[in-house]
Amino acid sequence: MLTAFARAFKTPDLRKKLLFTLGIIVVYRIGTHVPIPGVDYRNVQTCIDAAQANQGLFGLVNMFSGGALLQITIFALGIMPYITASIILQLLTVVIPRLEALKKEGQAGTAKITQYTRYLTVALAILQGTGLVATARSGALFQGCPVASQIVPDQSIFVTITMVITMTAGTAFVMWLGELITDRGIGNGMSILMFISIAATFPSALWAIKEQGDLAGGWIEFGTVIAVGLVMVGLVVFVEQAQRRIPVQYAKRMIGRRSYGGTSTYIPLKVNQAGVIPVIFASSLLYIPALIAQFAGGTSGWKTWIEQHFVKGDHPYYIATYFLLIVFFAFFYVAISFNPEEVADNMKKYGGFIPGIRAGRPTAEYLSYVLNRITWPGSLYLGLIALVPTMALVGFGANQNFPFGGTSILIIVGVGLETVKQIESQLQQRNYEGFLR
Repeated sequence: MLTAFARAFKTPDLRKKLLFTLGIIVVYRIGTHVPIPGVDYRNVQTCIDAAQANQGLFGLVNMFSGGALLQITIFALGIMPYITASIILQLLTVVIPRLEALKKEGQAGTAKITQYTRYLTVALAILQGTGLVATARSGALFQGCPVASQIVPDQSIFVTITMVITMTAGTAFVMWLGELITDRGIGNGMSILMFISIAATFPSALWAIKEQGDLAGGWIEFGTVIAVGLVMVGLVVFVEQAQRRIPVQYAKRMIGRRSYGGTSTYIPLKVNQAGVIPVIFASSLLYIPALIAQFAGGTSGWKTWIEQHFVKGDHPYYIATYFLLIVFFAFFYVAISFNPEEVADNMKKYGGFIPGIRAGRPTAEYLSYVLNRITWPGSLYLGLIALVPTMALVGFGANQNFPFGGTSILIIVGVGLETVKQIESQLQQRNYEGFLR
């Protein structure tokens, strides 16, 4: 594999793409440490060093921003608005006929949907930026920190608007950096930035587990987490690569003097067809009651009940609800992203059929049957992986940013595999062996 890396850097155009991607990553990481105007950076660092951050509520957004959210930097929102906008547009494509028609128009329609995604990203960035500024001003971002209410000393309207505009501009800049990587670098730009954001939090999270440990100065807990992490990576790689291949045969056709078709291929149905989307959906939905309870005044009974059962994340009610939501969203997302009837119609149009299955409606019913069967283990796998940080919270007393589990490990492994495949395909185009022999 090291030889393949050396060959990649010896190839001029591939070397240029790799260096360009690395340069964009450096710019992105620098931006995650530049504070926005109007924030007292010393007070922010005081609260972070005291480990008083409310990771349970803001942990997901903080992870996607590479730790920039809690430091309130220009890239504090990271790529979370873009991810949310992309998911919303993908869901609306099924509901709104106009968007569905654009999707079927090919490259022109895709470019139009991408433009809508950019507009929605900016709108969500304004909304989330306003919420973050309000949270920081109220002191709720760092609960228990004595200087939490002094993070934003000047609470005038001009300073507030400046902070929101700065964070919105930072999100637009991050979106532009991701598109630059996609056009001129290696891999999908947004996925690469997401990968870097999550990987950047690993060292501090691992060291925090070592510092909190009691056995042999924390080294036993540290080694246990590393061992569990390696097992988790192996499991995720195994399941992410697993797929059910449905054979498809195309009939031979004679057009003039030439024969077309007669080939055999397959439809790859992945075990985890939904990817990491169900985990993001379930996490976001469970943050809503905790967020409402946090900003609600008084000490009412419903607020106390939510704080006891849904804020810390280690209560059985929270665990059961989280697991069931992931399973539900896995089936929901697969149902809207893969249309068996459309696949069956396309196969029938081009003379394709599944051996032993009649074309048309029986093919669609067979695809639905197979998809439902493989979605069950995929959804249960997603639920178990997502609960690893919660189990770490219960078993080790680790915080919610336990690195090996949940959204982080799924994205790290998925993006890593996809990027390696793209580099390998470019190496094989130049008659090299690639990474794996």
